[in-house]
Amino acid sequence: MKRFVSACLASAIALAACSALAADKEIAVVVKTVNSTFWQNVQKGAATAQKEADGYTMTFQGPASESAIADQVNMVENAVNRKVAGIVLAPSDPDALVPALKKAWEAKIPVVLIDSAIADAGKQYYQAMLSTDNVKAGELCAKALIDKVGTSGKIAVMSYVAGAGSEIGRVGGFTKYIKDHSKLEIVGPFYSQSQMATALNQTTDVLAANPDLKGIFGANEPTAIGMGRALAQSGKAGHITAVGFDGNQDLQGFVKDGTLEAIAVQGSYQMGYLGVQTAVKLVKREKVEKAIDTGVVLVTKANLATPEAQNVLY
Repeated sequence: MKRFVSACLASAIALAACSALAADKEIAVVVKTVNSTFWQNVQKGAATAQKEADGYTMTFQGPASESAIADQVNMVENAVNRKVAGIVLAPSDPDALVPALKKAWEAKIPVVLIDSAIADAGKQYYQAMLSTDNVKAGELCAKALIDKVGTSGKIAVMSYVAGAGSEIGRVGGFTKYIKDHSKLEIVGPFYSQSQMATALNQTTDVLAANPDLKGIFGANEPTAIGMGRALAQSGKAGHITAVGFDGNQDLQGFVKDGTLEAIAVQGSYQMGYLGVQTAVKLVKREKVEKAIDTGVVLVTKANLATPEAQNVLY
């Protein structure tokens, strides 16, 4: 009996040691949602970086939807509690994630943000941020719209989650550029909560209520897909200038058939790849840049097949 107890105790100690070792080498990647090809492309990049990082493992998590902010907070807190080596996080809300990041900082777990910023109160709790310059990306979309529709008339803005860091910069940059460089009237923004079906219904309503609409902007992947489908179903595809954001197969198809004039495509694979790579560097106490721009490419029918576009499309 004593031998049995001793054996069990030894096994428990060994298991605990293995678990601790696993956590010590784990990079926890927590994104806004797993139900989006954009974030799945981030996962591909993260997985590649993990394979290149000797001895490190990776977990990849995200809520069912971008609006499930409490679920994302729990995922980060769970990663801290299991004492992971590092965290790569795309925060869905700039304020709600601050307490969880503080816990990571207190536990001496390095944090790398991707895609979206955190509130100023949390800036000391992360060591690097990799993202598109969302203000410039929004400006790029606004310029593309003005170039096509002119400087007067009415346009609509279809957005996603109000208050998300990327949304603030992207839609803020778009609307400011429109106001500074034209007399276009802006209808919206309307918030889809990053749900394609919601964006489709909202866009259908906007098109019906504004028959004189000249242009429309869809500010992220599911929103732009819903917007494109609403344009196609209403028979207004090609008659209203539409600019979208992100670059999955659906959106590429809309560019090819003329439903969308252009899409602004982020380096989603690069966010995942460089996010994990940066986290590993931080664990190893190597120096990294605090802010890293992962870029954006404006893709149109004219440049869709070019290497520059193909490198970011997914």
